Amino acid sequence: MSLDELVDVYWQDIAPKRYRDGFDEDRDVPTYAWLTEHGYSGIAYALREHHDLTPKQFFVNVVGLEDEGSDEWEWNVDHEPTVNALEVYLNSIQTRGGRAESTVETHRTRLAKWVRTYRELHGTDALLEPLSELDQQPREIERCLAVLDIFDEEPTDRSKLEYLHVARAWYAFVKRRKYAKYNPLSEAGEEFGWEASEPDPQALTASQVRRIYSEVDSPEAELLVVALAGWGLRPSEVAALHVDQVVLDAEDPHLSFGDGERKNGPGEVTLLYGVDVVADRIEALSDHETWNGYLFPSRSSSTGHVSVSTIRRRFKQLADTAGVVVDGGTPTPKMGRRFWYSAYQEAVGEVLEGLEGVAEDQGSSSTEVVLRNYLSREQERKARRRRMYEKLEKAFSR
Repeated sequence: MSLDELVDVYWQDIAPKRYRDGFDEDRDVPTYAWLTEHGYSGIAYALREHHDLTPKQFFVNVVGLEDEGSDEWEWNVDHEPTVNALEVYLNSIQTRGGRAESTVETHRTRLAKWVRTYRELHGTDALLEPLSELDQQPREIERCLAVLDIFDEEPTDRSKLEYLHVARAWYAFVKRRKYAKYNPLSEAGEEFGWEASEPDPQALTASQVRRIYSEVDSPEAELLVVALAGWGLRPSEVAALHVDQVVLDAEDPHLSFGDGERKNGPGEVTLLYGVDVVADRIEALSDHETWNGYLFPSRSSSTGHVSVSTIRRRFKQLADTAGVVVDGGTPTPKMGRRFWYSAYQEAVGEVLEGLEGVAEDQGSSSTEVVLRNYLSREQERKARRRRMYEKLEKAFSR
């Protein structure tokens, strides 16, 4: 598996087990003993042999869990008044609020991620400055909602709500202490349908993807659906897609993500389907002299591309038009992404099923042994991709 695939294994399979065992799945690094006990010892081998990483390096540096044994933690914030307000808040909830040290550290790491995400979106970590003038309030609310759009890609509603609650509590604190004149997150919970008790969103089925795809009315809408459900991209990655990331090599068409371009770090996403869609989109946009290179450009946005909320809204409009309903509501873009992973898991399972006869003839203990010992990595890769292409072709047929 690629690092991106291993990260998804963590969030989809390992994290729920960690939570049930009483660990903080967003923070606590699994030990090798725990991984072995729960059937994940093979991940250490995969990381060592194919990615030159230890499990701890993977969970801390790639997945983003916190290493409690490290003393090198820093805010990495340049705006001193904001750092001071953050530290005063943490000291207050520990000394006056009686919070446990572990709780304080959880607040610290969530606030640090909030500030970093804000800075990446808006180019500044001076969070206190716009809070000093009431006429800045509407714009600052929009900025904070844009940060929450990014956190909306967290794997569970519980995780999303924890980030919202911690950030909102800090803004409420600085307002009480008169560092700020308003709390931009005071009513933010009304904007999102996050409920901690809800199960993780379901994946769209192939027939639901096909119905949504049948409603596309423009090359832009077609690319949007293909990028989400056909490539498994996050909404934020779709919004920021740039022509420089697209490699239309005949043998290996893919998207390339460099440092800072993807949540899980640099990597590649293979384009098993929809190469013609993205090629046509690039050709059409290239005719415009003012094109900035983004596949979803926006003249009104400071980033040069549409926002995550725009991607979400357009996808929901297509789903509404198609009459697709999941759990009584309109499906979200992440359900398209989950369709990709669900289909991929099925494709891998079908490849293994196809090796059962070989395993029996060779007297092997399992199809995984045949896959590892009798097929080259290239043969395995081709078989897996062929199965996945067939599933995508069925889902996107009209």
